[in-house]
Amino acid sequence: MTHPALQSPNRARWNAHPGAPGGFKVGVVIPALNEARALPLVLDAIPTWVACIIVADNGSTDGTANVARANGADVVTEPVRGYGRACLTAIRALPADLDVVVFIDGDASDAPEEMAALVQPLADGRADFAIGSRVLGERERGSLTPQQIFGNGLACFLIRLIWGERFTDLGPFRAIRAVTLRNLAMADQDYGWTVEMQIKAAQQGVACIEVPVSYKRRIGVSKVSGTVRGVIGAGTKILYVIGREALREFQTPKPAIARNKIT
Repeated sequence: MTHPALQSPNRARWNAHPGAPGGFKVGVVIPALNEARALPLVLDAIPTWVACIIVADNGSTDGTANVARANGADVVTEPVRGYGRACLTAIRALPADLDVVVFIDGDASDAPEEMAALVQPLADGRADFAIGSRVLGERERGSLTPQQIFGNGLACFLIRLIWGERFTDLGPFRAIRAVTLRNLAMADQDYGWTVEMQIKAAQQGVACIEVPVSYKRRIGVSKVSGTVRGVIGAGTKILYVIGREALREFQTPKPAIARNKIT
């Protein structure tokens, strides 16, 4: 069933093309807010084996939706601002028979041509969730601000400390099996989206892998790192999500573990 917010669908891409790793049917989600300048570059670089692309227009005023449709993507509208909210709206519009969902930003900072590197570990059975690590990959000078580097490092340290899962980044470029994504029951509406996904994956014992990816300076002004309000809001929300999930973890009774008595 087509999502009611889906506008001017480009159904030509909704059949898997040859060349997808593992023969997977892959859908791409792009949350976008005023990304009309960058989207043509992003959409043009997405591999032709991708089955469908959903751009979630999060209240843009620069014609982002029209640009997305003109460049082969389907568009859903989510007028209430929020990165996570835009992702959730796009997810509801995806075909039910997808094998893998890839998330990527619409600001041309990620490298869509590297998508196969994220999907391949899933195709090989080595992981169910692949995170593109900007820390492990090649990044353009100035593409990550000092506050982003510090915040990502702190969040990853806390995840490792609490849940024992080693991450180096909360990068937006990521691939996950569709069934795994459904099981995570994502709920965050804004800045906590990426960290919530990684925490829930750690909690559920999802097989995770990090893949080095390239990262460039974005086109346009960042809605997060480009403003003081955005930096504070994102940092506060990420720490809040970690604290909330940690509290839930400690409050949940753990099953007793039978131990053999040594005599």
